[in-house]
Amino acid sequence: MFRLLNDFKLLSLKGCYVGVAVMGSREFSEALEPVADCRVRPDMTVSELVECYEAMHGFMAGHLAEAARLLRQALRSSKVRVFTFTGNLVATGLRGVISQLVSSGLFNVVITTTGAVDHDIARHEGGVYYKGSFEADDSELYERGYHRLGNVLIPFESYGAKVEGFVSKLFDKIEESGKERWGVYEILRLAGEMMEGAEYSVLGAAYRAGVPVFVPGWPDGAFGTALFTEANRRGSRIVVDYFEDMKALADIFFPGGGGAALIVGGGISKHHAIWWSQFGGGLDWVVYVTTASEYDGSLSGAHPREAVSWGKVKARARRVFVYADATLALPILAAGILGGE
Repeated sequence: MFRLLNDFKLLSLKGCYVGVAVMGSREFSEALEPVADCRVRPDMTVSELVECYEAMHGFMAGHLAEAARLLRQALRSSKVRVFTFTGNLVATGLRGVISQLVSSGLFNVVITTTGAVDHDIARHEGGVYYKGSFEADDSELYERGYHRLGNVLIPFESYGAKVEGFVSKLFDKIEESGKERWGVYEILRLAGEMMEGAEYSVLGAAYRAGVPVFVPGWPDGAFGTALFTEANRRGSRIVVDYFEDMKALADIFFPGGGGAALIVGGGISKHHAIWWSQFGGGLDWVVYVTTASEYDGSLSGAHPREAVSWGKVKARARRVFVYADATLALPILAAGILGGE
């Protein structure tokens, strides 16, 4: 059986793809690390838990430990450091961890969806979200005045009206500035300034850290709709121009030199990050965290190796793919990269 190992050109170790020379059975065996048993303690730290994951290795445990190690190195050595996530996560208490990562200064570019802006604003404005159930009766919830987002329940009054009220105040500041053409990232920076003192606000954290937030699908949610309706209600001459965002993205990515990215979830925020990364020669380091599978050809489930064929990730990039629910994996990963050496 080991004779077949002479034909192997690529070896996957610790969840990270590395190229290796053709090797015989002895050399191959010497390159491997043994799986080790792990025990937990009630008082163990998260860093110790990540070390435990590394020792046990199978199945996503090793990938998560490698992701933490990769990001600790990547975020120290990369000029461009991208963090992307989807809006549904901001409807959960994971919002606090996301804002903590944004505040840390480890990342200097954030790309997300309009839902993230919606939920961040709604909760900042006093909207209360509740613990619910995936099995709830949605017809009954609608009659009682609740939206359901997975197992999170959102009262009608905690969502749309909160976003609309905030956007009205935001529009006052936009008009007071005298500036007529605005990039979306500029509007979000102004929104973040209004939320600067909020401990858990993602936009507030981005403003404090000086990190631009890009939302390519900005019309697709309550925030975008509220901007449109508020501008029409006022007969405003304000123009929202995403070309301004693209100019800012070009200034970030076009100089080249690669970069690093933590990409949580899929969709437009994931694609926007890797799309722009190709113009800098492709990412040098990338971690994907998702529950999506690749068999249907979706971007959300695509592995980093597919992005190599597009030039969005370098062929020799360090890359880890973690199949996991972000609400379980991201707090552990965040603790690993915030507290690790």
